Amino acid sequence: MTGQKMTDTMYCDSPVGRLLLAGRDGVLVGLWIEGQKYYRESLKGETGENAASPILNQAKQWLERYFRGERPSVSELKLAPEGSEFRREVWKILCGIPYGQVTTYGEIAEKIAASRGLSHSCAQAVGGAVGHNPISIIIPCHRVVGADGSLTGYAGGVEKKRSLLIREGADMEKLHLPSRGTAL
Repeated sequence: MTGQKMTDTMYCDSPVGRLLLAGRDGVLVGLWIEGQKYYRESLKGETGENAASPILNQAKQWLERYFRGERPSVSELKLAPEGSEFRREVWKILCGIPYGQVTTYGEIAEKIAASRGLSHSCAQAVGGAVGHNPISIIIPCHRVVGADGSLTGYAGGVEKKRSLLIREGADMEKLHLPSRGTAL
């Protein structure tokens, strides 16, 4: 044994595809849409399916409520996304974006710069952190759009991002697909 703890996993189906949940030591460390970019990226060491895991069952119930149209709070779950201090700071900001709302990479960069006493921060670095979010949907990276309203940068794909935003009641009139530039 390498000393790393076993990561419990569970699969569940959703309207946006099959989801893989991962938990370790009573906290959720991953949630990916099957086939998304960076799928299982932060899973290190041994993994094993565990349908009895309390945190995975809590996350599954959270997702079931979400897909029924409820608005469960991120704070209901114990989350421990693994990443650099910068990425964790971005992910924390994502958790504060309300249902039905969107923000931009630049706005997140400004918040980080202000919190660190800097004059500016790089929106591109924020984009990297958003794209590598290991707990999709629950940490709502789908609520981040380009400065021009383009639905860009979602590891699960822009159609899934669009679907999640519609489900949450976001105003889609000002948003568009990046390649076509037309309203949704």
